[in-house]
Amino acid sequence: MKVSTLSIKIWRWFSILLVVGGLGWTYSLLPDLVAVDFAPSGLAENYVEKSTIFYLVMGLIIFNNVVIRAIAKQVSNVPLNLLPVLNRRAWADFRDELDEHLVNWLYSLVAAINTIIALTLFALGTLNSNQFNQDVFSFAWVFYLGFGMLLMIFIALPVRLMRPPVPEISLE
Repeated sequence: MKVSTLSIKIWRWFSILLVVGGLGWTYSLLPDLVAVDFAPSGLAENYVEKSTIFYLVMGLIIFNNVVIRAIAKQVSNVPLNLLPVLNRRAWADFRDELDEHLVNWLYSLVAAINTIIALTLFALGTLNSNQFNQDVFSFAWVFYLGFGMLLMIFIALPVRLMRPPVPEISLE
């Protein structure tokens, strides 16, 4: 197993624990009505019931971790001519490596979405808690971090697939 594959799997599992823990922590901390929209002054404008947030986030978590993972498991069954690979001829003889890159990319996407959901839940829980004195502007970094992660993931796969595959070298 390559180091990149192992690190992506560890990130995905850590992000699952983070998002489930974040959901539990946030649910226990939130009041019955949760502020979800804020005016430019930082005051809450719109409220949603805590159970609505719970079911919405659970739906996102299940979709992200089940549906996208199921797509990742089917990558090897898709014919090469149907895959959106720019350098198809170069990758034709290295299908296993191509599949590994595609699966790693999908798992990275799952991990990034889980991480963004978890950070958003922590921010939402902190903003709506009486225990913490934070305003909505203290969490602007969550948007930029999430956007940056998704942008890097969406750019990384096409850039990697434009380069030719690296043949394995045996030391024997």
